[in-house]
Amino acid sequence: MLSVKITPYLSVSFKRKLKISMSKIKKIAVFTSGGDAPGMNACIRAVVRTGLYHQLEMVGIMQGYQGMIDDNFKPMTAHSVSNILQIGGTILKTARCLDFKTDEGMEKAYQNVKKQGIDALVAIGGDGTFTGAERFSNKYNIPIICVPGTIDNDLYGSDYTLGFDTATNTVIEAIDKIRDTAASHDRLFFIEVMGRDAGCIALRAGISCGAEAIMLPEVDTAIDELITKIENGALNKKSSSIVIVAEGDKNGGAYNVAKLVKEKINFYDTKVTILGHLQRGGSPSAFDRILGSRMGFAAVNALLKGETHKMVGLKGNAICLTSLSEAIHFHDFKLEDDLMEMAVILA
Repeated sequence: MLSVKITPYLSVSFKRKLKISMSKIKKIAVFTSGGDAPGMNACIRAVVRTGLYHQLEMVGIMQGYQGMIDDNFKPMTAHSVSNILQIGGTILKTARCLDFKTDEGMEKAYQNVKKQGIDALVAIGGDGTFTGAERFSNKYNIPIICVPGTIDNDLYGSDYTLGFDTATNTVIEAIDKIRDTAASHDRLFFIEVMGRDAGCIALRAGISCGAEAIMLPEVDTAIDELITKIENGALNKKSSSIVIVAEGDKNGGAYNVAKLVKEKINFYDTKVTILGHLQRGGSPSAFDRILGSRMGFAAVNALLKGETHKMVGLKGNAICLTSLSEAIHFHDFKLEDDLMEMAVILA
């Protein structure tokens, strides 16, 4: 992986290399695709302003791949991205586009990109976005750099994805409020959070809020085992219990888990809360604003240095590049062992 060093001043040799690369890239387009994530606007802003600093033409593609097909392109200026750092969602909008998966749809998108005179692309999204980007770039030889924008934090090549920190904080705030009413009424709450394939949000939120149990896609949790935990809590005079259920848990989600538990215990008034798309919205945290800015800045500089088919990521506290092929297909992601152990012991 290639580290992208971020410094306030550029060396003479780096400027010379940039000048050579910039002769090939004059116009860059940026777009967001798939599910929205807090911090995407910070990334869009950084992409646009970094490109303008290097005297490039900058374009925003509205509604992702659908916008490519529909010829929905928008010139971007410094003013276009003013006062958007604190806004959730994405000013470029997003959409899921089935037509882009077809050869006809992709060809139409390419003709529009070509007509606009676009030399390179920055794509912000998750693995579906990356898959489309890799296919498109390979087929038409267009340089592309991707930025991981997904609250699930489940892409190989980056310790954190854009939006994960904000989403986790949103979940924690909601659970804290639910805990107040749960304790007041001696209630058992099952709270479902996003995480179809990855339990990152559930695990961190559960530890942060002192959940009695956390149910994850990565771990098979028997209902009898869960009931034992809840019963032990009641014996220890707990006035309430909170169970965090990731939507991808193998027992079938919060409603089904609550139903199975309620059949065997009745000493708590049982309630279910589905946080749903609440987790995607809201003003991004400082972490996600800075991460989005760093990744957008690095994406443009990577293109100018001749990089393509790469994802910008954060490893430790350093920006790095990972091949799109690895980011999409390498599934070595796993939850931290110490957090998994803490979730059991601290509960």
